[in-house]
Amino acid sequence: MWNPYLPLSKSTKRISTFGSLAFVLFLWSLLSGLNIIGPDKLPSPWDVGKAFATLTWSETDQQKTVERSLKEVTIEIEKDAILPAEQCNQVCVPLYDNPAIQSIEECEIDWKDEQYPEGILWCSTKIVEGQSLLWEATYWSVSRVFLATLATLLIGLPMGILMGASTRINALLSPIVDPLRSTPVVAILPILVIWLGIGEVMKIAFLVLGAIVFLIPMVRDALQAVPQTYWISARDLGATEWESVQKAVLPMAMPRIADAIIASVSIMWTYITVAEYVNAEKGLGQLIQNAKRFSAMDQVFVGIIVIVALALVTYQLMVKLKQSLYPWESEL
Repeated sequence: MWNPYLPLSKSTKRISTFGSLAFVLFLWSLLSGLNIIGPDKLPSPWDVGKAFATLTWSETDQQKTVERSLKEVTIEIEKDAILPAEQCNQVCVPLYDNPAIQSIEECEIDWKDEQYPEGILWCSTKIVEGQSLLWEATYWSVSRVFLATLATLLIGLPMGILMGASTRINALLSPIVDPLRSTPVVAILPILVIWLGIGEVMKIAFLVLGAIVFLIPMVRDALQAVPQTYWISARDLGATEWESVQKAVLPMAMPRIADAIIASVSIMWTYITVAEYVNAEKGLGQLIQNAKRFSAMDQVFVGIIVIVALALVTYQLMVKLKQSLYPWESEL
């Protein structure tokens, strides 16, 4: 029982995972089904499922009007003519460039338009348009986290490696970097808004700042945790100081650096809703904010569950990547 090195089979892990999820779902259903917690605070799982289906795909009827000068219409129309239904469809359907439209509800010709003395054709019909608010919001949130991850790695990895490889650089930067880990990043958001505005740059910068203050110290600590004997052995073999760091210390620190990257990306998912609260037209944070404004708690739970699922998938993928890159570390 109490053995942290005891390997578990895949079936045992799978059963444990499904068991935990089943327990949470049972407890959730019990609290909401018996109305122990009201639906205004805790919607039932089936209500959340309905909201998920609605946000995943919804259809709306929209009246769409197209106007064209008769010069652009290939079919000849006599002066002051009134188009019958068949000819109306024949003339108007190609103008919409939409294969789903097979008939037109209404069309007419204005022969007295001052801008188009040759006559102007008006076509109007209802179009059923489908949209997925959830997938669109997910796309924007994933894109922001992806761009923030790239920026964080480009800035944080070199700084952390330099601080871990040189005690002088570490002494110079540590008084700045270390206190930032305890700084509430959310409190810095108004400053970023003033400096960078309310556009995409501010949102990505906020995510970068929230993650990089943890990535840099963890990368530095990963290098400093490598036993000095590796560096000394490389020096004894004729390597320079930097080559000793590059060829001996850094490879041994890479698994811990990979852990730092995984943790930093996970931190970004915890901040994504805050970043998207400020003037975001699209994103999971904006979806949650709008749902909360209209007291749609079922949609709030959908947004939260999707964020948790994305964070979990991202985490599992990065762990698998780390295990494939450094299989020797997982076997130690």
